[in-house]
Amino acid sequence: MDAAFTEEQDEIRRTLRGLLHKRCGPDEVKAAVRTPRGYDEGLWRQLAQQLGLPGLAVPAAYGGVGCGPTELALACEETGRALLPSPLIATAVLAAPLILALGSEPQRTGLLPALATGELTATLAVPGGRLATALALTGPNGGDWAGGGRAGGVQARARGGAWRLYGEAGQVLDGHGADVLLVAAHTGGFAHSRTLIYLVRADAPGLVRTRQTAMDETRPQARIELRDVAAELLGDEDGDAVAGALAATGVGAAAAFAAEAVGAADAALTRTVEYVRVREQFGRPIGSFQAVQHRLADLYVAVQAARSAASYAAWVAGGPVERRTAEPGAAGLALAQALEALRRVAGEAVQLHGGIGFTWEHEAHLYFKRAACDELLLGPVHRLRARAAEEAGLFTAEPGAAGAREAVDA
Repeated sequence: MDAAFTEEQDEIRRTLRGLLHKRCGPDEVKAAVRTPRGYDEGLWRQLAQQLGLPGLAVPAAYGGVGCGPTELALACEETGRALLPSPLIATAVLAAPLILALGSEPQRTGLLPALATGELTATLAVPGGRLATALALTGPNGGDWAGGGRAGGVQARARGGAWRLYGEAGQVLDGHGADVLLVAAHTGGFAHSRTLIYLVRADAPGLVRTRQTAMDETRPQARIELRDVAAELLGDEDGDAVAGALAATGVGAAAAFAAEAVGAADAALTRTVEYVRVREQFGRPIGSFQAVQHRLADLYVAVQAARSAASYAAWVAGGPVERRTAEPGAAGLALAQALEALRRVAGEAVQLHGGIGFTWEHEAHLYFKRAACDELLLGPVHRLRARAAEEAGLFTAEPGAAGAREAVDA
């Protein structure tokens, strides 16, 4: 792995950081999340049309930039640094890869160019808030997480040559404003049980979308209710292909979420370092106290380690299938490390800002809320690590291990 960034990658980082520095300060973020869509639509159009942000990892044949997960992760690190409210993660990280992997050629040509230019936004709707399970990040996704015939899931039925969806899904990222929903639904009954992905348009009759109240307003979520809604099957009825595509999407999503968390942690740490240089206690800046310096040094090491892990996860996600197979738990471990680093940095930021840091309106709480909600959505951290260990076979007993253990006990 070559850890050095190319000139093009450095330009993506530099351009995006400069634009977000001008247009996405804490006050602008707080104003954007209170709009009906939950983000600044003008800024999103500029990011999509001028920088091609949602199309970074979309092939050029479908109107995208033709880069890969590494470039998308770099962009996510910068949007995470600014805590940018946008449909980037939902559209480019969750929806577009599934359409590319599972969609028919007409579906790809009909959706991907519009997603790449920002004309359309999309998201993935998973029942029961089981996004991490669906992406195989906290456990295998071969079960009945999409409903399995029980209440609370989403059921799909073929009727009159068309598909109809029933049920609901909660914690859908940007679900209240997305133009296209990719809904994971259970079908086939008990005998032919399988999970498939369906396309639902925002104006479909019977679709009810409600924006949910979330601690982290910068990552809006919604509850989706499907009341006999017409849907289009994404691809064909191959349940195994769907599970595989979701798991592959999970690798790229973990890398992107990890990079975003690293960007947020780095920004929170930078703001905290700047504050301790000017806040005085006992007649001197608190940053001059050795105890504070040690705490900040530990946070710096944690952020840099998480950045390295996130970069490696993006490299794995962008490689051939053999590379992803050889490193099955790299993305999950990177995500766990990044979420843990963000949680530590955000907590220390509140502490080191003193009394003002405990006020709910202070910008340090934007990072604290992001840390708390990301772990609720994607974790917890110990389950991410347990899944990575399971994929790597760390707890698989080798031949003769039981006999050796018995000999030791004797």
